[in-house]
Amino acid sequence: MAMNAGAWSETCLISITPKGGTEVQLAAMTETVDIDLGDKDIEQVPTLIGGRVVKKVPMDITTITFEGYPIGIATTDNKGLSQFFHITNAATYDTTEPLAVNASLGRDLFRVTILWSEVAPTTASGATTAAKAAYRFSVANAYMTSMKPSFTDGILKFTFSFKVPPFNKQGTAQIHEESTETTTALPALSTYNATNFPEDSTVFTWSA
Repeated sequence: MAMNAGAWSETCLISITPKGGTEVQLAAMTETVDIDLGDKDIEQVPTLIGGRVVKKVPMDITTITFEGYPIGIATTDNKGLSQFFHITNAATYDTTEPLAVNASLGRDLFRVTILWSEVAPTTASGATTAAKAAYRFSVANAYMTSMKPSFTDGILKFTFSFKVPPFNKQGTAQIHEESTETTTALPALSTYNATNFPEDSTVFTWSA
């Protein structure tokens, strides 16, 4: 995870947290991560004099896509994610083997956190070390929208995605970026629950 020639490389930490549930670490089962940050586009409107008026297009949805290797459907660290996709309430995740899950109409909300740090904490949401560089990208109130298993290459691989609008209905930002390079550490993120991240709030409590 250390910086080399001014760029982050090789490793990062990833955590997925269902709202009101337990944070799950996924870096050990994940191979790639791609953040398709929503475009903040513009369009042009021609005027009769031959000029152009700029029309601002609202920022689009952000999509975070992972490729990884689950070994089952358990929701513990680096084990699986099928229950994230199907179950509405984190309190009802199956923890008694044999585990089982059915397709459902439910959609849970998640916080997705990705951390690059010279000295990494044990979780992506944890406080980093002072005087060590770190960069963290987080989204709150995201939906898990895709989960596609594949055995094409002779290994069970999942491609899964989360989507989040840039703002909630009150206009509060649901995308949060932090970095530090010199003296001050990144703080730990606050608990992801309805108190700190209400869907209809004008402010979120990102830091603990």
